[in-house]
Amino acid sequence: ITDEESGYNKNLFCIPKHYEEDLETVFIPHGLILDRTERLARDIMQDIGSHHIVALCVLKGGYKFFADLLDHIKALNQNGDKSVPITVDFVRIKSYC
Repeated sequence: ITDEESGYNKNLFCIPKHYEEDLETVFIPHGLILDRTERLARDIMQDIGSHHIVALCVLKGGYKFFADLLDHIKALNQNGDKSVPITVDFVRIKSYC
């Protein structure tokens, strides 16, 4: 996203009441994030070949993206031509603050 990007008008989205006053625009719509996450899963499956996947999630902030990405990878793994073993692990790191 460039600095000049104005984003999308928040009136185009269903915004929870408690965020309405704090939000000016939406820069990346949820659907676009889901689409890109699915594309990333496809790229991973294509690039990984038949190698074992070790998925490592950095806890607190990354769990939702991690879960969505793994869901896409698992779906491709079940419905694709090949099945690749997946190991999942989690790490927690100390904040910079």
